[in-house]
Amino acid sequence: MTYQHDDNSDHGHGMAEDLPRFNALIARRRALQWFAGVGTAALVAGCGGGSGSSSSDTTGSTSTDTTTTATPTPTATATTTTTTTSSGCIADPSETAGPYPADGTNSASGSTSNALLISGIVRSDIRKSFISTTTDAGGVLVTLTLTVVNANAACAPLAGYAVYLWHADRQGHYSLYSAPTESYLRGVQVTDANGQVTFTTYFPPAYDGRWPHYHFEIFSSLANATGGKYAVLTSQLCMPAALCTTIFADTTTYPSAQSIFSKVSLSTDNVFGDNTAAQIAQQTPTFTGSVSAGYVATATIGIAV
Repeated sequence: MTYQHDDNSDHGHGMAEDLPRFNALIARRRALQWFAGVGTAALVAGCGGGSGSSSSDTTGSTSTDTTTTATPTPTATATTTTTTTSSGCIADPSETAGPYPADGTNSASGSTSNALLISGIVRSDIRKSFISTTTDAGGVLVTLTLTVVNANAACAPLAGYAVYLWHADRQGHYSLYSAPTESYLRGVQVTDANGQVTFTTYFPPAYDGRWPHYHFEIFSSLANATGGKYAVLTSQLCMPAALCTTIFADTTTYPSAQSIFSKVSLSTDNVFGDNTAAQIAQQTPTFTGSVSAGYVATATIGIAV
C-alpha cells in the first residue's frame, strides 16, 4: 500500500478561525453520509443483494487491481496485490530476487555477476554447470513446466517471453556465489505458442530462514533477457509442504534440509509470509511422480500486461 503524506505548508490559521469551518464541514459530511446510506440501500434492494471487493498493491507487484471482483471462494480468496479478471486468473506478486540472482543487479567476489550474458544460458536442462565445469548439482529430479499468461486478458498465453529460472542446490548453495566455481541450476527458456517453457532440474532444499523455493524472472523477449534488460516480473515459487517432508527424509541426498525445514513455515517466511491464500496457491506448483522416478511439476505465472 502506498501512503501519501499531506504537507500543507500554507496552513497557518488559528483555532478561533478554524473552528466554525470544522463544524460546518462535519455537518456537511454527516448529511452526505446519510444520503449515501439511502442510495446504497436502494441499490442493494434493486440488485437482490451481493458483495464485491477491490484490491490494492501491498507487496510491489507489477500491477495494481483497479477492478471489482466477485466474492471469492474459500480456496481462491481475493488478493490484495494482484490483478484479477472474470476468469479468476491472477498476476503473480513481485518478490525479491534475493542476494544470488546473477542477473547483473549485484556483485559476486567483487565483480558483477551476470549469467544472462554468457553463451549457453539458454537451455532447458539446467542440472549441470555450463561455464567452467560440467558438475551435476544432484538431487531429486523435477521436470518443471511453467505457463506464462496475461492476467489482464483472461489468462491468454504469452508467447515469446523469456523465463530465467534459478535456485539453490541440495546443500543450500547458489552457483556463482556460495558455489563460486559452478553455474548449475540456472537457465533461460522462451515461451512457445501456448505460453509454456519446460526446465529439467532438481527439487530445491530448505536452507536457513527460507522455505524451499525456485526463483524466476520474466522478460518480454529473449533479447531483453540476454541483453541485460530489466525483467517485467521477478518472483518465486514455493514447494508443497507434504512433498518437502517426503523428499527431505533422504538425508543423504539433502543432508541438512530436513532439520532446517522443521523450523520454517510459510507464514514466517520473509518472502511468502505476507501473501494471501490465492497468491500462495498460484505460487505453488502441482507435482506428480515419486522420489525414485522423479516428479513432473506445473505452475501458471500471471503477468498484468
